[in-house]
Amino acid sequence: MAGHSQFKNIMHRKGRQDAAKAKVFTKLIREITTAARLGSPDPNSNPRLRAAVIAARDNNMTRDTIDRAIKRGSGGEADANYDEVRYEGYGPGGVAVIVEALTNNRNRTAGEVRSIFAKHGGNLGETNSVSFMFDRMGEFRYPLTVGSADEVMEKAIDAGAEDVVSGEGEDGAHEIYSAQDSFNAVREALEKSLGQPSSAKLMWRPKTTTPVEGETAQTLVDLIAALDDNDDVQNVYANFELSDDALAKFAA
Repeated sequence: MAGHSQFKNIMHRKGRQDAAKAKVFTKLIREITTAARLGSPDPNSNPRLRAAVIAARDNNMTRDTIDRAIKRGSGGEADANYDEVRYEGYGPGGVAVIVEALTNNRNRTAGEVRSIFAKHGGNLGETNSVSFMFDRMGEFRYPLTVGSADEVMEKAIDAGAEDVVSGEGEDGAHEIYSAQDSFNAVREALEKSLGQPSSAKLMWRPKTTTPVEGETAQTLVDLIAALDDNDDVQNVYANFELSDDALAKFAA
């Protein structure tokens, strides 16, 4: 399991406090308004907006809040204008990190991200300094209840997907990956065979992973948590791998 998924599972097991939930809502609203501003306000004809709405519902956001965010974005309100920015750098242990952000102040966000890297033993690099270590892919997540690993694999292949990773336990999910260019076609095919996914988005998947242990692992997880805690940061991806022992320690 790649570091991005491992980190999300750690955070899930720790549970979300009210403050953390508020930050999740802030990020989701920002994504919804941006998707609505850049495309159609109709989720059925705007794949990015549809994915954002699915994520919002999965986090128990009310329909009214979602509709208001769509209206703000499609209405072109000044406070709904966010720039999409990507930062790349290295964390402890030489782990490659990609940070995606939506911001209305590039200088502020760049300064904050650079400071977070520096405080946690990392350093911010130039654009494209680490992205070559990742593939830009579509990711579709389904609960384990939709079928067995073999059943989901068969339907994913029929839909045109490239890979499937099926997890185990309470945090487990079927993660289906597609090429970036076939994202919409695969999504439509999967919805016909497996129903609506719990999440569907374009993401950065590491080509290889770097194992980390001990203090390096702790500092790296702290770095990702600090980045994830920033209001402007939408997604964090890293090419690290934690051992089962390290995972158990962080989840405790």
